[in-house]
Amino acid sequence: MGVLGAEVVASQSPPAAAAPSTETAERVSQRDWELLARALSPRSTLYRPGDSGYPPLALPFNHRYAGIRPAGIVACGTAGDVRTSVRWARSVGLPAVPRSGLGHNYAGYSATTGLLLNMARMNGIDSTPLPGARSRTRTYGRMRVVHDAGTVTVGAGVTNGDLHPMLEDRGMFVPTGRCPTVGVAGLVHGGGIGFSDKMFGLTCDRLVSTTVVLADGGVVEASEDTHPDLFWGCRGGAGNNFGVNTSFTFQYELFQGDVGVYELRWSLDSALPVMAAAQRIAVNTLDDKRFHLRVGMGTHGLTRDEIRANAGVNAIGQFYGHLDELRDILAPLLAIGTAEERARNKASVREVTPGEASVLLSATTPVQQFGAKSAVLTARRLLTDEQVAAAAEQLLEWPGSDNEDGAGFAMFALGGEINQVPPDATAFVHRNGVFILAAETSWADYDPPSVGTANLDWLREFYFAIFGDTPPPQSYQNFPDPTLKDWRRAYYGANYDRLVRVNQKYDPTNFFSYPQAIGT
Repeated sequence: MGVLGAEVVASQSPPAAAAPSTETAERVSQRDWELLARALSPRSTLYRPGDSGYPPLALPFNHRYAGIRPAGIVACGTAGDVRTSVRWARSVGLPAVPRSGLGHNYAGYSATTGLLLNMARMNGIDSTPLPGARSRTRTYGRMRVVHDAGTVTVGAGVTNGDLHPMLEDRGMFVPTGRCPTVGVAGLVHGGGIGFSDKMFGLTCDRLVSTTVVLADGGVVEASEDTHPDLFWGCRGGAGNNFGVNTSFTFQYELFQGDVGVYELRWSLDSALPVMAAAQRIAVNTLDDKRFHLRVGMGTHGLTRDEIRANAGVNAIGQFYGHLDELRDILAPLLAIGTAEERARNKASVREVTPGEASVLLSATTPVQQFGAKSAVLTARRLLTDEQVAAAAEQLLEWPGSDNEDGAGFAMFALGGEINQVPPDATAFVHRNGVFILAAETSWADYDPPSVGTANLDWLREFYFAIFGDTPPPQSYQNFPDPTLKDWRRAYYGANYDRLVRVNQKYDPTNFFSYPQAIGT
């Protein structure tokens, strides 16, 4: 995976859907903007087009949507300024869209031609230990964990990268995702998968309470005891549906000791045996919350020779237990490949600190411009040899690009604590899955427009090569696909109707809206 550079170039030809009319924004007077600027506290700043601070804040992480330019950006420093901004936007007829982190939303839904609320300044992290009597201590191999040791409250601008250092510095742990620049707000709203979710649950499962600024400017604290319906919807109901969340309180664990990690790689020639073995392992360890797995195939390059040479299969993850147990679990995978591959893969199985594991297993989402499609695979819909072979064949037909992130698919194993939660207990409905599959393709800002078109065409063909006309009915809401037809049921299943009722209660006029928003 690549890393976003300090300087970026806007998309040469953003799709037409990425440039809605700005007539409403143009009707907002200069005096209105001045009133907003004066109403903000000293901790917040209003940026308009032409201001030096505007360009880096306006650009979404996925540059496919760089053509969506906000009429104004408020870098919010306090919850009061979020409230002020929402009320102002509503009064002048502009949409208000919150953005945590760098705006990673795959489909560009954290971009707007209205008022963008950048939450990056709201990055406080405060912890509160709980009395020892309320803690549960368990030992997993060489790891000692104090479960539910306390609570940690984070601002809406906190990213995975902000939370990860707590692993090393304070021995505290909250399950988060693997991409450092992704905002925790977006993570919890979509569920939140990572390399400790089987052990500790999804990010949304650790949520205790959240503060929300509603469309009418009201501020509520949502938890199991207060506004429980809103609290339910915020755990997996996707962001920007009910209001602007300004803070989140999670249960955290304390840890002491090491974890096992592994990083296995093969050439594409081993695709069939690797995928078959990995899927068997995932099913066999579905209830073993100690074992975490991500398996996939991919390539990158410009020429046909580069794409073929770079194509490969990989499996990475971590384990809360003894290395001998981890090696036994991985034995079918460690036996695959050339002598060189087997030796390298065996050597990759080792113990490290949880902080080191978070670094080793971290990777950003694709950078510059990309597209994605997802599916939730159950035990009855795992990939067959025929599907894997079709995917491998289609992978070699990838049109290529100057983006080193390339293309392929990744499968993130579910189970453990995730699947112990009933599907209707939170808005995250995917509680019977074995994997979340993400198929992706990427291209560079300086690639010609035809390369982007070819990549999106290939992604559609790649997904079709795997699933044909009958893809799995469920998709992951944190990998939104703007081309997905029945996205309501795919993302939310039977929970969608309840989400609509929550939306009607807390945002009856659909002030917070986008093409795949609840209630649209």
